Amino acid sequence: MEKFALTLQSENDIIAYAAENHLMRYEREILAEIGAVIETQDVKALAWFAGFGDSFRQICMNVNEHRRALEFGFTKIAFNQYGWFAAPKFLDFEEIKLEQSSIRIGRGPNGIWAYALSCNYGTAGSSGPLCVFCKKYPNREVALTAALHEMKAKMSTYLGNSDTTNYKQEVLQKTLKAIAAVEVSMVQLTLF
Repeated sequence: MEKFALTLQSENDIIAYAAENHLMRYEREILAEIGAVIETQDVKALAWFAGFGDSFRQICMNVNEHRRALEFGFTKIAFNQYGWFAAPKFLDFEEIKLEQSSIRIGRGPNGIWAYALSCNYGTAGSSGPLCVFCKKYPNREVALTAALHEMKAKMSTYLGNSDTTNYKQEVLQKTLKAIAAVEVSMVQLTLF
């Protein structure tokens, strides 16, 4: 098998890759950028793209994540041992426990905040990482308010659910109480 190399002669390879794969919009856009770089014979820009991976897929995913990281003010380009973009660490990271569930919030260097939820409904649940693909918020209070609202909506969805194994009503009620307590404390802080 031939080793992948992104070169000024890669235009046909890009066309073939695009034809053989179902690409997301960002992938099509990045491949179009690479195609334009090849067309203009911009060796420096092509080397920058090539530095993001050993395949078109890896380059597209890593460039996309890097650009999303820039939206939070993360500028460092680093890769893990497998060649994937190393997830930046959010500043002022905080985990707010809500019974068996939690909210993770943090900000980027430019002051943009994000949150991620870890929901436990009893046996069922869901969780996601705090990362550069999370929705952006202008400050901690707005991010936390949005997170509490989403968590409350998720818990409320399963109130009264007949599947009491996956959706334990006691767990849902305790989590909703914990959310209310955090909301009250936020209001009290604004009074002072």
